[in-house]
Amino acid sequence: MPRHPLAAFQALPYPILDVRAPIEFAQGHVPGALNLPLFTDEERARIGTAYKQVSQEHAVHLGLEFFGPKMSAMVKQAKKLAPGKEVRLHCWRGGMRSGAVLWLLELAGFKVHLLDKGYKDYRRAVLASFEEPRAWRVLGGLTGSGKTDVLHALAAEPHRQPVLDLEGMAHHKGSAFGAIGQPAQPTQEQFENNLAAALLDLPTDAPVWVEDESRQIGRLTIPAPLFEQLRTSPRWVLEVPRAARVAKLAAEYGAENPVELAAAIERLHKRLGGLATQQALAAVEAGNFAHMVELVLDYYDKTYTYGLAQRPGEPARTFVPVADCNPADNAATLARLTSPKP
Repeated sequence: MPRHPLAAFQALPYPILDVRAPIEFAQGHVPGALNLPLFTDEERARIGTAYKQVSQEHAVHLGLEFFGPKMSAMVKQAKKLAPGKEVRLHCWRGGMRSGAVLWLLELAGFKVHLLDKGYKDYRRAVLASFEEPRAWRVLGGLTGSGKTDVLHALAAEPHRQPVLDLEGMAHHKGSAFGAIGQPAQPTQEQFENNLAAALLDLPTDAPVWVEDESRQIGRLTIPAPLFEQLRTSPRWVLEVPRAARVAKLAAEYGAENPVELAAAIERLHKRLGGLATQQALAAVEAGNFAHMVELVLDYYDKTYTYGLAQRPGEPARTFVPVADCNPADNAATLARLTSPKP
């Protein structure tokens, strides 16, 4: 993590205790951090009101009233979260909350490493990390080409190539059907935090494979500086026969909840048209998932084919014909095409 402004804090091997209120923690936190809130959401709101409507001194006294009775319980909870009694600690901006908990934990025998300017500084560093230039290899292909599977195969033995799985981090496959079978998406803030952490783990001296994405992945947005890098990076486009793509998608969707499939088709109503929508819904009801996929692919293939056009600033597109959706074979083909020539 040498390039990250918070590298020293991030590299420490001790648990991170975030003392902000639960609502702040839920909105976004350092990946892997544990919540040890000094105040409940309600207490935080009351202190904020007192600060704005009365005075800072009144707000501090109110905070102390809340803090006093819970000190013992906080120490006990900290021992559960960090049995080794050495922790990293932060609040929003390195103010009174982290200072109070630092004092309490040191009094209880903890060794505490404080993030001086708090989560606010961490977020600044997260957003700055997307500006850092990298070498990318963008993997394209029509819907059902198995691009995510190929990324995972490239990351595994024998290739061991650097990969960034944006859809995996977004918990979404990037289409109207993308949320089906996936966990709930993180907040935008948490997505950015997780993305920055993943970037820190990637090498800077080798190209990184990433899937060709639109700016939106479900309700999440790829940060603009990173998205611009991806749009101007070379693309390798898998050309998988339509029959193979239909078979792959039919097998995947056939295992999912038909109610969710129908809802996704309804969301595409305006794009598919009334007749195709009704036919696709009937195919789901009949269990004919191959026919449903054929109907939906008519729309997605047109859309993505348009997206395959040369982009401003894009250096190269390499079209890679393959026989089917076998991720191991297709990863091996890509690795061979992109390996340094002897």
